[in-house]
Amino acid sequence: MTEPAYVSIAGEYAQRIRKGELPPRVQLPSLTEIASQHGVSEIVVRKAVELLQSQGLVRSVPRRGVFVADRPNLVRVSPERQMEGAERTVQREANRDAELSRESEEVPATKEQAEVFGLAVGEPVKHVITRISDDGRPVSISDTYHPLDVTDISEAAFLEEAVRDELPSSLHGEWLRTTPGDLVKVVRQRYITADGRVIMISDVSYPRDRYDAFVFRMALK
Repeated sequence: MTEPAYVSIAGEYAQRIRKGELPPRVQLPSLTEIASQHGVSEIVVRKAVELLQSQGLVRSVPRRGVFVADRPNLVRVSPERQMEGAERTVQREANRDAELSRESEEVPATKEQAEVFGLAVGEPVKHVITRISDDGRPVSISDTYHPLDVTDISEAAFLEEAVRDELPSSLHGEWLRTTPGDLVKVVRQRYITADGRVIMISDVSYPRDRYDAFVFRMALK
């Protein structure tokens, strides 16, 4: 399905802001100029600006215009992208040259994983490590686990997420280039089916200072 024009325009500006092409406090072109550049109405551009504001990327100053925010937020879930994975969110908001690498293997389930998935301890589960860098700078790393009979999150009806500051695992700390004792932001995810079965769990780590805040927006209908 083709993205709405305002989502596409907002995505373009989000990427330019993340990349640094539009640094903090720089003023965006006027609504009229953006509308002319993209061949859309000012109403469409206004919706794009509102989406950027909701993501914490820009701020509107009455009678002056729209300016890039000092430090962006990470909006994890928006109405336009329900059930989007954390890695996909970062990719969309990062530089167009953002790189993703993924490696997977079968590992024996720990006691905690066995309880979550309803398996026997030691039964094999899939472990996937995903790394994302932006212009050569590491921006996220995740550890994901799921039973072997689960291939994706298409069966999930609910996504639970919790955010906390914590010390990274050695693997996450090494990738994010943290110094000993530094905390990172961790998004802990659980994908759950309508009948209550947990089909996937994931821990996604980000540098603690990459975002000013994490914003969660879920559709209620």
